[in-house]
Amino acid sequence: MTALSLKDDILHATIVGSSIFIAVVACAVLIKATLFRTETVAIALADAPQVVTVAPRTFSYRAAGEYYRDGYEVDGPVRTVSVTQPLTIMKYQVSQADYARCVADGACSAAEPEFHVADDVDVPVTGVSYTDAEAYASWLGRQTGEAWRLPTDEELAFAAGTRFPDDALGSSANPADRWLATYRKDAERTANRDGVPKPLGHFGENELGVADFAGNVWEWSTTCRQRVDLSRSQAERLAPAASCGIYWAAGQHRAAMVFFVRNPKGGGCAVGAPPDNLGFRLVKDTTWYEPLLVAVRSLGIRL
Repeated sequence: MTALSLKDDILHATIVGSSIFIAVVACAVLIKATLFRTETVAIALADAPQVVTVAPRTFSYRAAGEYYRDGYEVDGPVRTVSVTQPLTIMKYQVSQADYARCVADGACSAAEPEFHVADDVDVPVTGVSYTDAEAYASWLGRQTGEAWRLPTDEELAFAAGTRFPDDALGSSANPADRWLATYRKDAERTANRDGVPKPLGHFGENELGVADFAGNVWEWSTTCRQRVDLSRSQAERLAPAASCGIYWAAGQHRAAMVFFVRNPKGGGCAVGAPPDNLGFRLVKDTTWYEPLLVAVRSLGIRL
Protein backbone atom coordinates (compact mmCIF):
# COMPACT_ATOMS: atom_id res chain seq x y z
CA MET A 1 0.00 0.00 0.00
CA THR A 2 2.86 2.36 0.87
CA ALA A 3 4.64 1.59 -2.41
CA LEU A 4 1.45 2.30 -4.35
CA SER A 5 0.98 5.62 -2.54
CA LEU A 6 4.57 6.58 -3.29
CA LYS A 7 4.01 5.80 -6.97
CA ASP A 8 0.87 7.92 -6.98
CA ASP A 9 2.73 10.78 -5.29
CA ILE A 10 5.53 10.63 -7.87
CA LEU A 11 3.03 10.53 -10.73
CA HIS A 12 1.11 13.45 -9.24
CA ALA A 13 4.31 15.47 -8.76
CA THR A 14 5.37 14.76 -12.34
CA ILE A 15 2.02 15.89 -13.73
CA VAL A 16 2.05 19.05 -11.60
CA GLY A 17 5.63 19.84 -12.55
CA SER A 18 4.92 19.34 -16.26
CA SER A 19 1.81 21.51 -16.02
CA ILE A 20 3.76 24.32 -14.33
CA PHE A 21 6.48 24.11 -16.99
CA ILE A 22 3.93 24.27 -19.82
CA ALA A 23 2.17 27.19 -18.15
CA VAL A 24 5.44 29.12 -17.73
CA VAL A 25 6.42 28.49 -21.34
CA ALA A 26 2.96 29.47 -22.57
CA CYS A 27 3.13 32.73 -20.60
CA ALA A 28 6.57 33.50 -21.96
CA VAL A 29 5.39 32.77 -25.49
CA LEU A 30 2.35 35.01 -25.01
CA ILE A 31 4.49 37.88 -23.69
CA LYS A 32 6.97 37.52 -26.55
CA ALA A 33 4.17 37.40 -29.12
CA THR A 34 2.55 40.51 -27.62
CA LEU A 35 5.78 42.51 -27.48
CA PHE A 36 6.86 41.67 -31.02
CA ARG A 37 3.50 41.22 -32.73
CA THR A 38 3.75 44.32 -34.95
CA GLU A 39 7.24 43.49 -36.21
CA THR A 40 6.46 39.83 -36.89
CA VAL A 41 3.23 40.53 -38.77
CA ALA A 42 4.91 43.22 -40.88
CA ILE A 43 7.68 40.85 -41.90
CA ALA A 44 5.25 38.01 -42.57
CA LEU A 45 3.02 40.16 -44.78
CA ALA A 46 5.91 41.71 -46.69
CA ASP A 47 8.08 38.66 -47.29
CA ALA A 48 5.96 35.55 -46.79
CA PRO A 49 7.04 32.93 -49.34
CA GLN A 50 4.59 31.96 -52.05
CA VAL A 51 3.46 28.39 -51.40
CA VAL A 52 1.63 25.53 -53.07
CA THR A 53 -0.55 23.15 -51.09
CA VAL A 54 -0.34 19.67 -52.60
CA ALA A 55 -3.50 17.67 -51.96
CA PRO A 56 -3.29 14.16 -50.47
CA ARG A 57 -2.98 11.33 -52.97
CA THR A 58 -1.39 7.94 -53.55
CA PHE A 59 1.79 8.12 -55.60
CA SER A 60 4.80 5.98 -56.51
CA TYR A 61 8.49 6.85 -56.61
CA ARG A 62 11.81 5.03 -56.57
CA ALA A 63 13.22 4.91 -53.06
CA ALA A 64 16.40 6.81 -52.26
CA GLY A 65 19.47 4.81 -51.33
CA GLU A 66 22.17 2.55 -52.69
CA TYR A 67 20.73 -0.93 -53.06
CA TYR A 68 22.68 -4.18 -53.35
CA ARG A 69 21.80 -7.83 -53.80
CA ASP A 70 24.39 -10.61 -53.46
CA GLY A 71 27.15 -8.00 -53.50
CA TYR A 72 26.02 -6.27 -56.71
CA GLU A 73 24.35 -2.89 -57.02
CA VAL A 74 20.72 -2.93 -58.20
CA ASP A 75 17.97 -0.39 -58.77
CA GLY A 76 16.08 0.75 -55.69
CA PRO A 77 12.52 -0.50 -55.24
CA VAL A 78 9.52 1.52 -56.37
CA ARG A 79 7.42 2.49 -53.37
CA THR A 80 3.74 3.30 -53.42
CA VAL A 81 2.79 5.76 -50.69
CA SER A 82 -0.63 6.98 -49.62
CA VAL A 83 -0.27 10.52 -48.30
CA THR A 84 -3.20 11.44 -46.06
CA GLN A 85 -2.34 15.08 -45.22
CA PRO A 86 -1.78 18.02 -47.58
CA LEU A 87 1.78 19.29 -47.99
CA THR A 88 2.47 23.03 -48.00
CA ILE A 89 5.71 23.73 -49.87
CA MET A 90 7.36 26.80 -51.38
CA LYS A 91 6.30 27.34 -54.99
CA TYR A 92 9.80 28.54 -55.88
CA GLN A 93 13.24 27.74 -54.54
CA VAL A 94 14.57 30.22 -51.99
CA SER A 95 15.86 33.20 -53.93
CA GLN A 96 19.10 35.11 -53.67
CA ALA A 97 17.23 38.17 -52.42
CA ASP A 98 15.42 36.27 -49.67
CA TYR A 99 18.57 34.49 -48.55
CA ALA A 100 20.44 37.82 -48.53
CA ARG A 101 18.00 39.10 -45.88
CA CYS A 102 19.03 36.25 -43.60
CA VAL A 103 22.71 37.03 -44.23
CA ALA A 104 22.13 40.73 -43.51
CA ASP A 105 20.44 39.75 -40.24
CA GLY A 106 23.52 37.78 -39.22
CA ALA A 107 21.64 34.47 -39.08
CA CYS A 108 23.01 32.90 -42.29
CA SER A 109 26.47 32.51 -43.78
CA ALA A 110 27.01 34.14 -47.15
CA ALA A 111 26.44 31.86 -50.14
CA GLU A 112 29.22 31.05 -52.57
CA PRO A 113 27.78 32.15 -55.92
CA GLU A 114 29.73 31.09 -58.99
CA PHE A 115 27.91 33.22 -61.53
CA HIS A 116 27.12 36.93 -61.62
CA VAL A 117 23.51 37.84 -62.40
CA ALA A 118 21.95 41.23 -63.11
CA ASP A 119 20.77 43.15 -60.06
CA ASP A 120 17.19 43.36 -61.33
CA VAL A 121 16.85 39.58 -61.85
CA ASP A 122 16.12 37.27 -58.94
CA VAL A 123 17.40 33.73 -59.23
CA PRO A 124 17.47 30.81 -56.80
CA VAL A 125 20.20 31.07 -54.20
CA THR A 126 23.02 28.64 -54.99
CA GLY A 127 26.28 27.83 -53.27
CA VAL A 128 24.53 26.85 -50.04
CA SER A 129 25.14 23.79 -47.90
CA TYR A 130 22.70 21.65 -45.96
CA THR A 131 23.75 23.56 -42.83
CA ASP A 132 23.06 26.89 -44.55
CA ALA A 133 19.58 25.73 -45.56
CA GLU A 134 18.81 24.63 -41.99
CA ALA A 135 19.94 28.02 -40.66
CA TYR A 136 17.69 29.83 -43.14
CA ALA A 137 14.69 27.69 -42.15
CA SER A 138 15.22 28.57 -38.48
CA TRP A 139 15.58 32.27 -39.30
CA LEU A 140 12.46 32.30 -41.48
CA GLY A 141 10.51 30.62 -38.70
CA ARG A 142 11.55 33.32 -36.24
CA GLN A 143 10.64 36.09 -38.67
CA THR A 144 7.21 34.78 -39.66
CA GLY A 145 6.13 32.88 -36.55
CA GLU A 146 5.63 29.81 -38.75
CA ALA A 147 7.42 26.46 -38.77
CA TRP A 148 9.63 25.99 -41.82
CA ARG A 149 11.92 23.05 -42.51
CA LEU A 150 13.68 21.18 -45.28
CA PRO A 151 11.58 18.45 -46.93
CA THR A 152 12.36 14.75 -46.91
CA ASP A 153 13.21 13.03 -50.18
CA GLU A 154 9.73 11.48 -50.15
CA GLU A 155 8.10 14.90 -49.72
CA LEU A 156 10.12 16.26 -52.64
CA ALA A 157 8.95 13.32 -54.76
CA PHE A 158 5.36 13.98 -53.67
CA ALA A 159 5.55 17.67 -54.62
CA ALA A 160 7.65 17.23 -57.77
CA GLY A 161 5.15 14.84 -59.33
CA THR A 162 6.13 13.76 -62.83
CA ARG A 163 9.32 15.85 -62.67
CA PHE A 164 10.89 13.72 -59.97
CA PRO A 165 13.84 11.71 -61.37
CA ASP A 166 13.92 7.95 -61.76
CA ASP A 167 17.57 6.93 -61.85
CA ALA A 168 16.93 3.26 -62.63
CA LEU A 169 19.54 1.64 -64.87
CA GLY A 170 17.70 -1.58 -65.70
CA SER A 171 17.44 -5.07 -64.32
CA SER A 172 20.45 -6.73 -65.94
CA ALA A 173 22.23 -9.13 -63.58
CA ASN A 174 25.54 -8.47 -65.34
CA PRO A 175 27.61 -5.90 -63.37
CA ALA A 176 29.39 -4.86 -66.59
CA ASP A 177 26.07 -3.87 -68.17
CA ARG A 178 25.27 -1.73 -65.16
CA TRP A 179 28.70 -0.08 -65.22
CA LEU A 180 28.25 0.79 -68.92
CA ALA A 181 24.76 2.17 -68.27
CA THR A 182 26.11 4.32 -65.43
CA TYR A 183 28.95 5.58 -67.62
CA ARG A 184 26.60 6.52 -70.47
CA LYS A 185 24.15 8.29 -68.18
CA ASP A 186 26.88 10.27 -66.38
CA ALA A 187 28.48 11.23 -69.72
CA GLU A 188 25.10 12.45 -71.00
CA ARG A 189 24.55 14.48 -67.84
CA THR A 190 27.99 16.07 -68.13
CA ALA A 191 27.45 16.96 -71.80
CA ASN A 192 24.08 18.61 -71.10
CA ARG A 193 25.15 20.70 -68.11
CA ASP A 194 24.09 24.32 -67.96
CA GLY A 195 25.30 25.67 -64.65
CA VAL A 196 24.16 29.30 -64.90
CA PRO A 197 21.16 29.80 -62.56
CA LYS A 198 18.03 30.98 -64.36
CA PRO A 199 15.40 33.48 -63.10
CA LEU A 200 12.67 32.12 -60.87
CA GLY A 201 9.98 30.48 -62.99
CA HIS A 202 12.30 29.87 -65.97
CA PHE A 203 11.69 26.11 -65.99
CA GLY A 204 7.92 26.41 -65.58
CA GLU A 205 5.54 24.60 -63.28
CA ASN A 206 4.71 20.93 -62.87
CA GLU A 207 1.17 19.57 -62.87
CA LEU A 208 0.84 20.48 -59.17
CA GLY A 209 1.90 24.11 -59.51
CA VAL A 210 5.43 23.69 -58.11
CA ALA A 211 7.92 25.73 -60.15
CA ASP A 212 11.42 24.98 -61.44
CA PHE A 213 11.89 21.49 -60.05
CA ALA A 214 14.43 19.49 -62.10
CA GLY A 215 15.90 22.66 -63.60
CA ASN A 216 19.58 23.27 -62.92
CA VAL A 217 19.33 23.79 -59.15
CA TRP A 218 19.31 20.63 -57.03
CA GLU A 219 17.38 20.79 -53.76
CA TRP A 220 18.56 19.57 -50.36
CA SER A 221 16.47 17.04 -48.45
CA THR A 222 16.76 15.67 -44.91
CA THR A 223 16.98 12.06 -46.10
CA CYS A 224 20.27 10.36 -45.27
CA ARG A 225 22.25 8.33 -47.74
CA GLN A 226 21.94 4.65 -46.87
CA ARG A 227 23.35 1.40 -48.24
CA VAL A 228 20.68 -1.28 -48.30
CA ASP A 229 21.52 -4.97 -48.72
CA LEU A 230 18.43 -6.65 -50.14
CA SER A 231 20.02 -10.07 -49.59
CA ARG A 232 19.60 -9.71 -45.85
CA SER A 233 16.52 -9.95 -43.70
CA GLN A 234 14.32 -6.87 -43.30
CA ALA A 235 15.79 -6.16 -39.85
CA GLU A 236 19.41 -6.37 -41.08
CA ARG A 237 19.18 -4.55 -44.40
CA LEU A 238 20.35 -1.07 -43.44
CA ALA A 239 24.05 -0.61 -42.87
CA PRO A 240 24.64 0.84 -39.38
CA ALA A 241 25.28 4.59 -39.27
CA ALA A 242 26.12 6.45 -36.07
CA SER A 243 25.23 9.78 -37.64
CA CYS A 244 24.22 11.19 -40.99
CA GLY A 245 26.68 13.44 -42.77
CA ILE A 246 25.50 12.80 -46.34
CA TYR A 247 22.06 13.83 -47.58
CA TRP A 248 20.19 13.35 -50.84
CA ALA A 249 19.70 16.36 -53.09
CA ALA A 250 17.23 15.99 -55.97
CA GLY A 251 16.99 17.73 -59.32
CA GLN A 252 17.52 16.24 -62.76
CA HIS A 253 18.86 13.24 -60.87
CA ARG A 254 19.57 12.40 -57.25
CA ALA A 255 22.95 13.20 -55.76
CA ALA A 256 24.27 12.22 -52.33
CA MET A 257 26.06 15.30 -50.96
CA VAL A 258 28.20 15.90 -47.87
CA PHE A 259 26.33 18.28 -45.56
CA PHE A 260 28.91 21.11 -45.59
CA VAL A 261 29.41 21.25 -49.38
CA ARG A 262 28.28 24.44 -51.09
CA ASN A 263 29.79 24.14 -54.55
CA PRO A 264 29.24 20.62 -55.92
CA LYS A 265 31.76 21.15 -58.71
CA GLY A 266 34.51 21.28 -56.09
CA GLY A 267 33.74 17.77 -54.81
CA GLY A 268 31.60 16.28 -52.08
CA CYS A 269 29.31 14.22 -54.27
CA ALA A 270 29.37 10.77 -52.71
CA VAL A 271 28.29 8.93 -55.85
CA GLY A 272 27.47 9.67 -59.50
CA ALA A 273 27.55 12.93 -61.44
CA PRO A 274 27.53 16.07 -59.28
CA PRO A 275 24.66 18.60 -59.41
CA ASP A 276 24.99 21.80 -61.42
CA ASN A 277 24.08 23.88 -58.34
CA LEU A 278 22.88 23.35 -54.78
CA GLY A 279 19.84 25.26 -53.50
CA PHE A 280 16.67 24.48 -51.58
CA ARG A 281 13.00 25.11 -50.95
CA LEU A 282 11.18 24.64 -47.65
CA VAL A 283 8.08 22.93 -46.36
CA LYS A 284 5.75 24.72 -43.93
CA ASP A 285 4.42 22.61 -41.09
CA THR A 286 0.72 23.29 -40.64
CA THR A 287 -0.04 21.12 -37.60
CA TRP A 288 -1.81 23.11 -34.87
CA TYR A 289 1.08 22.96 -32.39
CA GLU A 290 3.92 23.97 -34.75
CA PRO A 291 3.63 27.77 -34.17
CA LEU A 292 3.91 27.12 -30.44
CA LEU A 293 7.06 25.06 -30.98
CA VAL A 294 8.56 27.87 -33.07
CA ALA A 295 7.90 30.37 -30.29
CA VAL A 296 9.29 28.04 -27.62
CA ARG A 297 12.46 27.43 -29.65
CA SER A 298 12.87 31.18 -30.13
CA LEU A 299 13.25 31.42 -26.34
CA GLY A 300 16.27 29.11 -26.52
CA ILE A 301 14.39 26.01 -25.36
CA ARG A 302 15.29 22.95 -27.45
CA LEU A 303 12.42 20.51 -28.02
